Amino acid sequence: MSQLIEYENTSDEVRAIYDDIRATRQTDLINNFWKALANHPPTLKRTWETVKEIMGGPGALDPLTRELIYIAVSVTNGCEYCIASHIAAARQKGMSEAVLGELLAIVALANTTNRLANGYQVPIDQHLKSTN
Repeated sequence: MSQLIEYENTSDEVRAIYDDIRATRQTDLINNFWKALANHPPTLKRTWETVKEIMGGPGALDPLTRELIYIAVSVTNGCEYCIASHIAAARQKGMSEAVLGELLAIVALANTTNRLANGYQVPIDQHLKSTN
């Protein structure tokens, strides 16, 4: 387990990133994920900038949809931390228990049918192939 770097014990570089996380998310909390990444400041900075851009920046997908996609991928990848973090974020953005239940049913279905298609080595139908 990585050491969790608390705000009081950070370098100026890490403290600036923590301050940006707090300001962007409008909270005083720094999650353990960021505290662990602070062991390598370049990774902390790069990851935070990417998360901030993709999850918080402008785009065609609304913030709740982004969180739902993140939950689906996290469930498939088996990332317990990411599941908990993004379920909490999705709830803050309005996700109901019914939406979570339906999302998890879709994730389970997709994982099942993906494995069946791969296991049977099903060739892609011609009409489904891209013409690009």
